[in-house]
Amino acid sequence: MQFRNSLSRRQMLKQVARIGGACAGGSALSSRLLPLLASPTAEVHPLSARPAHYAPKANRAIMFFLTGGASHVDSFDPKPELQAKDGMIFHKDQPLVASPWNARPRGKSGMMITDLFPHVGSVADNLCLIRSMHGDHNDHFEATLHMHTGSNGSAMPGIGAWVSYALGTQNTSLPSHIVFAENAPYAGAQVWDNHMLPAYHQGMRITPGDDPIPYLKPQDNNPEYLQNRELGLLESLNRRHYQTRQGDSELAARMLSFKTANSLQRIAPDLFDLSKESDQTLELYGVSRDDRQSFGWQTLVARRMAEAGVRFIELVDTGSHSNWDSHSKITRHEPLARKVDQPMAALLKDLKLRGMLDDTLVICCTEFGRTAYGKKEGRNHHKNAFSCWLAGGGARPGQVYGETDELGLEVAKDPVHVHDFHATILHLLGLDHEKLTYRHSGRDFRLTDVFGKVVPGLVA
Repeated sequence: MQFRNSLSRRQMLKQVARIGGACAGGSALSSRLLPLLASPTAEVHPLSARPAHYAPKANRAIMFFLTGGASHVDSFDPKPELQAKDGMIFHKDQPLVASPWNARPRGKSGMMITDLFPHVGSVADNLCLIRSMHGDHNDHFEATLHMHTGSNGSAMPGIGAWVSYALGTQNTSLPSHIVFAENAPYAGAQVWDNHMLPAYHQGMRITPGDDPIPYLKPQDNNPEYLQNRELGLLESLNRRHYQTRQGDSELAARMLSFKTANSLQRIAPDLFDLSKESDQTLELYGVSRDDRQSFGWQTLVARRMAEAGVRFIELVDTGSHSNWDSHSKITRHEPLARKVDQPMAALLKDLKLRGMLDDTLVICCTEFGRTAYGKKEGRNHHKNAFSCWLAGGGARPGQVYGETDELGLEVAKDPVHVHDFHATILHLLGLDHEKLTYRHSGRDFRLTDVFGKVVPGLVA
C-alpha cells in the first residue's frame, strides 16, 4: 500500500490503524508496513563532533556541583586568624566561628586543605585551586543559575548545553550532555536546560537507583524486532511532519530522542553495570558491585560515560534541601564532604591511571561560599569570596590561584568572577567564549553575556 505525500501524519496514522484492524497478526502488519521503514538518506547527525575554535587542551568535562554553598574557610581556604579570633563579636552581633577541622599542607605543592577533604587533599598536586572566586548573588536560586548559566537571574542555557552546542559529542549513540541528580538543585532543571539552543542540547537527567533512566527496558510484549519497525515507521512519519515545520527544534529533538533512547536500551545497561570493573577500582571509589545509588557509583559511571564519548557530565551532590547551607552547626558539612570526598579523589586517580586526565577537565564548584561569622556555630551565604577547583584538561596542576583576606571575607589578590571561570573552562575546551554565540530574538547570546576573560594563570 502506498500513501500520498499529501497525507498528514495524523491521516497516515489513521490509515495504519485501519491496516492493523484488517491484519490477522503482528507479522502481517509488519509486512504491510515494510515499505515505510526504509532508512532515509544518510545525513549528518545533529550531535556529531564539531571542531573547536582552536586546539583544545580538554576533549570532555566532568563537573561536580556542591549544592547550598560549601564553606571555603572550612575546606580549601583555611584561615589561622579565624581560629585565633573564635567567638569575637564581629558583624551585627554575630561572632566569628573557628573551623572545627584542622588544616595541613598537602602534596609536594604544600597546598593547605583541611581535614574536611582528606581524600581530595591526597591529590592536591593535581588541583588548580582558585581561592578568589566571587559572584553576584547571595540567593541560592540566582547564584545556582549564575554558576551554571552565567545569567543574572533569567533562565539561559546551562554550560553543558553550550558545550554540547559548540562541540557535539564523541558518541552519537549517547546523549552529549548528562546530569546525575538524585534530587533537583535550586532552580531545578533550568540549570541543565537548553533554553533557546536546539532542544537536543539539554542535559539528560540520570537518577541513581534501580531505574536510573525510566522506561529503559523494552516491554516484554513488544520484542526488539517489532519495536525497531515501529520506530522506523514513527521516524518516517515524523520526518514527513517535520518537513512542514522546518526550524522547529523541539520537534527535531523529540525525533532525535527516539534514536538516542533506542541506543540507550542497548548501551546504558552495560555502562551502569560495574561487574567488569576490577576490585581495585571499586575499592578506589568506595563502591560495591551491586551499588546503584551512592555518589561513588555515580562518579564511576560518569567516568565510564566519559570513556564512551559523552562530552559533558555533571554530578549534583544533593538537592535544594539537606545540603551545604549550614546556617547553624557548620559541622553539618562533615557527612556531606564524606559523601563526595573519596569519589572525587578517586576520579582524578582513575583518570590519571587510564591516561585520560590530560584531556578530561574536572570541575568542582558551588554557588557561593560562607561567612567567617554566624549564629549557632553556623555561617551565612557569602558571594564575595569562595573557592572552586579545576583538575586535568590543561588546568595548571599544584597551583593555588588568588587570595582572600585574613578572614576569607574579601578577595585580596587575583579575583576570578564567575564569568571569568566560565571563559577559562571554555578556553580549555578549545572555545573562544566571545565567539561561542547563538542568535535569538535579534541578538547574539553567549554563556559569559558581555563579560568575562580567560585567566592565563589557571592554564598550564
